Amino acid sequence: MINKINLTEDEIQKNYEEFIKEILPKHFKGDRLKKLLFMYSEDELGLELATAPASMCSHWHNAFCGGYLLHINNVLVGSFIQKKAFEMMGTNIDFTDEELAFSALDHDLGKLGSPHEGSYYIPQDEDWKARKGELYKMNPNIQYIEVPTRALFNLQYYGIKTTWKEYLGILLSDGMYSEASQKYLKAFNKDMFLKTNLPRIVHAADYMACQSERDVWNFSNIEERL
Repeated sequence: MINKINLTEDEIQKNYEEFIKEILPKHFKGDRLKKLLFMYSEDELGLELATAPASMCSHWHNAFCGGYLLHINNVLVGSFIQKKAFEMMGTNIDFTDEELAFSALDHDLGKLGSPHEGSYYIPQDEDWKARKGELYKMNPNIQYIEVPTRALFNLQYYGIKTTWKEYLGILLSDGMYSEASQKYLKAFNKDMFLKTNLPRIVHAADYMACQSERDVWNFSNIEERL
């Protein structure tokens, strides 16, 4: 999967097939793999997985059809890069590669909406907002839940269990950008410090992926203006 700002129908289909046939089987096995494949099947969340954007605005990151799947793959790759960098600096790697891959691939799962409820993002229907770059909007017809919370809801809906480290890796993936995460990340009582580094590494990878995707958009727009 390659970073770009537009995808053809064939590229979207190819990315979905690569995710199902190569990426998931590489990192998971047994009952967990079976349940993930079902959750991401075409009859469940598969269509959303293949076509959802990663954000609402073009100047944020991957706000185009298929942008979500590119983003989570970037976070997966970035997570293992960050793991190596953190480890080289002396950080305690206290989690498994499966826990890291699971948290990275499912951290934004809430952006696919909820099973049988509807999409999380829908196309922007107000022309003046679209001209400003807001190409999508949040679906007003589904219950508002923060993305990490909806991700965890979707996993339990499909009977996919998480370890407590994976749970925190998903819950805190937005880092200090989320007020809800700050009580975990800004604790001053040593007994309340995070007891795993997994959330920090997932968030670092998410931040890196978002920035690289934004730069791809900026560079593409510069080329168009020249």
